[in-house]
Amino acid sequence: MTSAIRVTGTLAAIAFAALLSACTPPVPPPAPPPPPPAVSLSPKLIEQAAAYHYYMAHVSAITPDFADGDQIAKAVTVGASYEPKQLQRGATAYAAIVALQDPAFVAGVRTYAVNVDQRREVVAAILKDPAYVVGIAGSASAAGLVKNALGAEGQQLYDAGKAVKQSAYDIQKQKWSKSDVVNRDLRLSQAKNLSATPVVGDLAETARLQQAALGAAPLGVTAEPAAPPYSPIVIRGMAVAALAALGEGGDANVDTLMAVMAEPNVAFCMNMAKLNLYQCLAVSKPHYEDVFCLGQHIMMDTGRCVIKASGNTEPYEAKFIPKIKVADGSAPYQVTPAKTPAKAATKKR
Repeated sequence: MTSAIRVTGTLAAIAFAALLSACTPPVPPPAPPPPPPAVSLSPKLIEQAAAYHYYMAHVSAITPDFADGDQIAKAVTVGASYEPKQLQRGATAYAAIVALQDPAFVAGVRTYAVNVDQRREVVAAILKDPAYVVGIAGSASAAGLVKNALGAEGQQLYDAGKAVKQSAYDIQKQKWSKSDVVNRDLRLSQAKNLSATPVVGDLAETARLQQAALGAAPLGVTAEPAAPPYSPIVIRGMAVAALAALGEGGDANVDTLMAVMAEPNVAFCMNMAKLNLYQCLAVSKPHYEDVFCLGQHIMMDTGRCVIKASGNTEPYEAKFIPKIKVADGSAPYQVTPAKTPAKAATKKR
């Protein structure tokens, strides 16, 4: 009898437990991790990139076929219209957009965006040292795109400036080119004012770069991968691109991004181009001398700075060595700089 009661009690307990488990809702599975943040780049940075690209395109389009002083004055105005630090930041912002065109680099960065803690660690590492991006998968192909894009634009501006500089000698055959520039002091002050005024990019170009930064409309740039070492501008451009791919490139972080983009050496190079321009315009009198200032200091010097920023080899310019004809009219020879005579050895007493 007792055994029967025990069995009955056990069965009742089992039945009650089964009933209880049927009434208890199942434990929900753990919530999935939040999706990684979308790629984002502040419109303020895109505007900087558009301003840089606008300036480079318009000044590179200056041709040496000047017919009067007004054309020269307009070309000088166009060429002088950039503020050195803004142009340097714009070059870096443009480099970031170009780096975002590389699928391998973006994919390599995005692998760190899935885990929140890991994403924060990578962001902190990039902010501490932008060169951290060199170790991310795809950095070589992204660097190749940036080097090629910046280098090509710098070279185009340099080559256009070289043609303009040559025309400073060619147009001297035309009488008007030897007349003095009107309001020389005003022209110099205007160049200085333009150099302190930020450039505003084209709206269509700004929209195009914005679409490219988000991957909606690629720029179509191509280049071979580039091995390190990279120039500071290339590294900083890729660092900004990486932060954008990690979702940290929005307006909330724009001040931090601006600090990452700052590169004093290239800004100094562009500032020196400006100072040389001011000195050139200060002493220039006839129109053809203004053409020289335009070709050399506005176009060639600035183009050289951009080439330097890309990490490509800077153009070589041979120094002029005068040739002198001998008295009998035979072939000319080049003057060889005299060597400094060695000091006579003093004898010890």
